[in-house]
Amino acid sequence: MNLKQIAKDTAKTLQSYLTYQALKTVLAQLGETNPPLELWLHNFSAGKIQDGEGYLEQLFQEKPDLALRIMTVREHIATEVAEFLPEMVLTGIQQGNMEQRRQHLERITLIDTSHPSPQPEQQTSSDSHSEQ
Repeated sequence: MNLKQIAKDTAKTLQSYLTYQALKTVLAQLGETNPPLELWLHNFSAGKIQDGEGYLEQLFQEKPDLALRIMTVREHIATEVAEFLPEMVLTGIQQGNMEQRRQHLERITLIDTSHPSPQPEQQTSSDSHSEQ
């Protein structure tokens, strides 16, 4: 397990996600102030946002002012969430793991109780033979 590579991949994924969130914010702002530009940005962004850095690179070629705006919003979002994000992720994973384990335990327990062992039935039938 290469923890450094996992950290790099996670950071890249988070950067792309924050780029997506910044895009959503800018689209909402443009929807109120400049609907034609919002429509253009929406159409331009379709299918390109998976790789945040690649998306910004393409956007810089078309409309540098929008790329700079999205980068500014992305940095602001990152600054605001960076402090408590690690704890939230760890807590979320721990709670998710606990819930998955609980559900699994309920499933395996339910399976066991829905198929009782045949021994009690055998005892009952042998008891009824001894009463006769």
